[in-house]
Amino acid sequence: MRMEDTPRRRPYNVTLDPLLVAEARALGVPLSATLEEALRVRTAEARAKKWRADNAAAIVDYNERIAQDGVFSDGLRRF
Repeated sequence: MRMEDTPRRRPYNVTLDPLLVAEARALGVPLSATLEEALRVRTAEARAKKWRADNAAAIVDYNERIAQDGVFSDGLRRF
């Protein structure tokens, strides 16, 4: 992603445990960057979970076909 493609940051209101926030600040943990990274991780996990659910039937079909017919290189492999 090019720098000009990066969306501008916007403020959002969130509700957080005040003791946790106080400890994080005391330890120098950057709140916005930490939340942003956590959201990236959780979003990637959710996207992967959705992909698996959306493609579950195709994956089952593919695995059944491979179990029944094998793969094209079965007679070519030397390992």
